[in-house]
Amino acid sequence: MHARSGRRVRQTIVALVAPILAPALAAMQCVVRDRSETPSTSSVGLQMIAEGFVSPVGIAFPNDGTGRRFVVDQIGVIHVVNSAGTVLTTPLLDLRDRMASLNARDERGLLSMALHPEFTVNGLFYVCYNGPRDAGDPSGFNSELRISAFEISDSDANVADATSEEVLLDINKPASNHNGGQLAFGPDGMLYVSVGDGGGSGLVGDDGAIDGGTSQSLSTPLGKILRVNVNLGAPFNIPADNPFFAVAGARGEIWALGFRNPWRFSFDMGGDHRMFVGDVGQNLYEEIDIVEAGGNYGWIIREGAHCYDAASKNDPPASCDNMDARGAALIDPIIEQPQVDENGDAVGISIIGGYVYRGDGVPELGGDYVFGQWTSQGLAVDGRLFAATENSDSTWTTRELSISGTTDSRLGRYVLAFGQDADGEIYVLSSSESGLSGTSGRVDKLVISP
Repeated sequence: MHARSGRRVRQTIVALVAPILAPALAAMQCVVRDRSETPSTSSVGLQMIAEGFVSPVGIAFPNDGTGRRFVVDQIGVIHVVNSAGTVLTTPLLDLRDRMASLNARDERGLLSMALHPEFTVNGLFYVCYNGPRDAGDPSGFNSELRISAFEISDSDANVADATSEEVLLDINKPASNHNGGQLAFGPDGMLYVSVGDGGGSGLVGDDGAIDGGTSQSLSTPLGKILRVNVNLGAPFNIPADNPFFAVAGARGEIWALGFRNPWRFSFDMGGDHRMFVGDVGQNLYEEIDIVEAGGNYGWIIREGAHCYDAASKNDPPASCDNMDARGAALIDPIIEQPQVDENGDAVGISIIGGYVYRGDGVPELGGDYVFGQWTSQGLAVDGRLFAATENSDSTWTTRELSISGTTDSRLGRYVLAFGQDADGEIYVLSSSESGLSGTSGRVDKLVISP
């Protein structure tokens, strides 16, 4: 991983003070638990906001009074959707000529965007995309996961200045999968970044094979949540209150570790503003974690709350370490879903992290965490939506959301991502294509069932 400085875009220097949240690192045994969803369901409706995308994987809301939205298409384009739902002809930004060459079923591409907290003043936003590998990258590596800043053009608020790119980070990727790639500003004003374990075996870093896997090593950003301050330094500053800031040999940007492919995460708009991360599983389990500073969420020692062995992916060992190499306890997910339940029925694969619902439109979901599964099984066009309610004992009860007005009350599409506007309403981004083809991608808003 290397930082690059370039043309410095406008910045607003803000004094930010954020205390470290002490991670809940109580000792625990790695035991098999039934964390699958309950058979109960709730019904919701979907209001179509915009359509015609290839693979919509992110949405941002400027909240500037225009009612427009920015929709991130994985193929490399950020579209502007006006308040009437019309997709403007000219995109906000087109990065296709700066990206690694994509294949039809690629996990790489333009993966997310985040608006600076002072976006309406400084016009700054940040993107995560896969750039081509540099000549100096390790042999056999695939691409670079790039975090860059851009600014809006002075002449047109619906177009970015393509020459304003400033690369903050380039993270070398051994394989094309397990990118993570979510960007979001936390309630502390810091920029958080999710990074997958690098793909393949999850064992290879810049300097070759890593004993114990990339996700468990503090020497690499792979398999981590990162936290940086983009308001100080060039191109960013590593906050001194990051948990591994002063640890010898550790990447100071690391906020939490032990992830396989943390594709999507979010911060709760209410309550204690907790961070929820959806980490895509291997062969057996999908998980949602509440992430705290310095926490270790188990991969590649565990998949979900279960022990894991790469040599027997479908037959987990009965016991395994419940602490990492530093002696810190591994933290269980709050929600674990088996890919196939005890009755042999498909539950879901490739969990899609969502948001805590804080809107007014669907009262039944108030305070619930809404998330999804890309599909129920294989390549079936059968994405699923779920809502989880926190109980008084801090456990979570999960139910499926049935979709009114659809066949079998199912979505009938692949769930790609979620979004949340300033009012706390939640949006579902989906497609009927399993790869980067067609124009079936759309954005829908969760509404009360008619």
